[in-house]
Amino acid sequence: MTVDPYAPHSGDPSYHVLEYRLILRYRVLTNRLDGEATIIAVADERLDSLRLDLVGLKAARVRVDGEKRTSFRQSNRRLTVTPAAPIAPGQEFRVSVRYSGSPGPRTSRWGQVGWEHLEDGILVASQPVGAPTWYPCNDRPSDKAHYRIEVTLEEGYTVAATGELASCVSSSGRSTWTFVDALPTASYLVALYIGRYRSEALPLGPVPGTVYYPAEIRGRILTDLEGLPGMMALFERSFGPYPMGRYDVVITPDALEIPLESQGMAVYGSNHLDGRGSSERLVAHELAHQWFGNSVGIASWQDIWLNEGFCCYAEWLWSEESGGLSAHQQAKHHHALLADLPQDLVTSDPGAHEMFDDRVYKRGALTLHALRRVVGDEDFFEILRTWCDLKRHGIGRTPEFITLAEELSGVDLRPLFSQWLDQLKLPKIPHRTKRD
Repeated sequence: MTVDPYAPHSGDPSYHVLEYRLILRYRVLTNRLDGEATIIAVADERLDSLRLDLVGLKAARVRVDGEKRTSFRQSNRRLTVTPAAPIAPGQEFRVSVRYSGSPGPRTSRWGQVGWEHLEDGILVASQPVGAPTWYPCNDRPSDKAHYRIEVTLEEGYTVAATGELASCVSSSGRSTWTFVDALPTASYLVALYIGRYRSEALPLGPVPGTVYYPAEIRGRILTDLEGLPGMMALFERSFGPYPMGRYDVVITPDALEIPLESQGMAVYGSNHLDGRGSSERLVAHELAHQWFGNSVGIASWQDIWLNEGFCCYAEWLWSEESGGLSAHQQAKHHHALLADLPQDLVTSDPGAHEMFDDRVYKRGALTLHALRRVVGDEDFFEILRTWCDLKRHGIGRTPEFITLAEELSGVDLRPLFSQWLDQLKLPKIPHRTKRD
């Protein structure tokens, strides 16, 4: 394994993590965090030392397998740990880190990411490199692990986090919330939200869910989430069974720039849900991420189109399902918009600075539409369902998707994918060549 070229200063490819156990003691009013993280990992090569990502917080004690002779040094974004003796390839080991500080977002080439202190609470928006702003981690998108998160804070606040709520116990004016995530989860997808929220069940058919919201805007929020059961049903038909244990939605009282997905969750600002359905396509987009990006992860950020292009296409499928523009009409509309923009970005390798450019999203979606036009609806949706099944809670790569599409359709698709993913010039949408 090598470092991710889009985030070369994040992560350590010499080991992989099995589980994180986080014990967090937090004071909302002063934004003070005292944490203890236990990282259970396996060495992929001999480890004379190992690195953890940690930004803006100070490590006070580090142990490997409880050994006091463990040494460590910390820079502004890395914690380098040297065990008392080298760790052999294939050996399981545990690193415990006590740390503290006043967490906040980190400055990255993608803007401010990570821990965000709101007016009366917090959220974490970790994509792509924000996770180390609140816990030490091996911050690589391909390194999925299980999580146990315990948060102790003042009473009166609600905590929503990745995983299932295992317990909530209050004593002496403090509450301890414990969450257990049994599904493999990338570090950037681990969520923590704290606020004075109301909560109620979110009707999603057989999938359990909860919506957390400020009481004063309940009506408009529930109105804008009315389409979620239909979206869930459509995406299960199109992509296969919902891959997470539940789906929760958090609406902060603060305005946010963009909504964001996390493992089994999505967060929106109060500005996104206005009671008029203005963000309906974004509600569909964030739900689709549970299949594309969260269950089927990516090996490196270069393959971001496998997340965002697929979820953008899910928006178009919902538009058609709900009586709006058909997917083909959406494709033609966005193709025309792209044609008027600079064609200086390669979808399969947009570069770190441009990986969240909207052209990656839309041209990624157009790539899928072109595939659908060539192989026909039956094969197209069989490709998507098989992809989600084969890569469920794993990692997907672009060449693997192309190979699968060719195997299931019996069509030589490499020229098509090369046109749409690897070349600067925007191709024409192909004519439908196969009728179902």
